[in-house]
Amino acid sequence: MSPARRTKPWLYPVPSAPASAEARPPRADAELIEAVVCGDGAVAGELYDRLLVTVEQTLFRVLGRRESDHEDLVQSSFEQIVKTLATRRFAGACSLKTWASSVATNVGLNALRSRRRERGVFDRSEIDLPASSAAGDNPERDASLRRDIEHVRGVLASMSPARAEALLLHDVLGHDLAEIAALTGVSLAAAQSRLVRGRHELHERLGKRGAS
Repeated sequence: MSPARRTKPWLYPVPSAPASAEARPPRADAELIEAVVCGDGAVAGELYDRLLVTVEQTLFRVLGRRESDHEDLVQSSFEQIVKTLATRRFAGACSLKTWASSVATNVGLNALRSRRRERGVFDRSEIDLPASSAAGDNPERDASLRRDIEHVRGVLASMSPARAEALLLHDVLGHDLAEIAALTGVSLAAAQSRLVRGRHELHERLGKRGAS
């Protein structure tokens, strides 16, 4: 790597300006990534626009709601995305959006762990419920559902990061094992092992809670 490249600051994606009539067509993923690697600041807005929905949806699914620090988590996700692209840690076997989803999953998991250490995940009073429960026709059921979902998130926050990540990527975000292996830099067998062990650990802990 040349000295000039080492001195270039990370790109910080921001919303792009409205496109003009002469605006160039969207770049392919590979072209956009190469521009980031070369430190081309002109791609920041395009990267942000392409990945924002993916990042926001991933954070929402991991955390269960739009948190008060949502914008900070989005910014942190983009900083990590740009850093991994610029240092060529991108898993080229997957799409750019899939990579962004993986990075945002890690940011969300770290946020869960931080909150569990600081004030306890179980102490938070409410989370978003599925639409079928939103009407509040059964307050006791809704309160029980809140506690159950919070407990699951608490268990995920305390599990091995690799197992929790595999669970979220596969069972929550819908990535297949081959994608998870590429995203996490492990073999297919290792990805499958993490998922199986993660499911076993989660079910075991939830079973203990139900028996108590």
